[in-house]
Amino acid sequence: MARSKSILTEARQIERAVTLINLGARLQVLESETDLSYERLLRLYKEVAGKSPSKGQLPFSTDWFMTWQPNIHASLFLNTHEYLNKVSAMDEIDTVIKAYQLYLEQMKSEGLEPLLSVTRAWRLVKFVDNGMLTMTACSKCGGHFVTHPHEIARHYVCGLCNPPARAGKGKLAGSLQLGRAASEVADVAHAH
Repeated sequence: MARSKSILTEARQIERAVTLINLGARLQVLESETDLSYERLLRLYKEVAGKSPSKGQLPFSTDWFMTWQPNIHASLFLNTHEYLNKVSAMDEIDTVIKAYQLYLEQMKSEGLEPLLSVTRAWRLVKFVDNGMLTMTACSKCGGHFVTHPHEIARHYVCGLCNPPARAGKGKLAGSLQLGRAASEVADVAHAH
């Protein structure tokens, strides 16, 4: 019986790896989140993606999450992730996957280009788990946004309530425009 359990466990890990590959995860994420060997993951990656995985280090800086549009996207994802953590009993990586899939659906429904990759979303959760980033409520709208842990919560104002001077002025397809789309993203951030 133990042998069949290990086959089922391996099958679940392969399924999880395939899902992550299809979402665009880097090989390092797969190595961290499965017990499959590097060689098997490499073969699986090539089979599923049809190409070799990207080389290089994963993004490590928390600074990317603090810039205006990435912060809004990261906050939307993290609010969804935190909500799923509260209401479901999934493995951590499955919560990341589901929250990221919901984030992609939200971006598509709003006609916005997703700025957050699944690898960055995974890294964001790791940063929060390690106390390098946290969620802080906006003192104006009450939504919860990704911040550094030393942010003074009482006076924090989010990027939707106090956008940078040129925010939302660009004409790039899929970029966040202040107005309807921003208020809808804020509504989702506030709901969780």
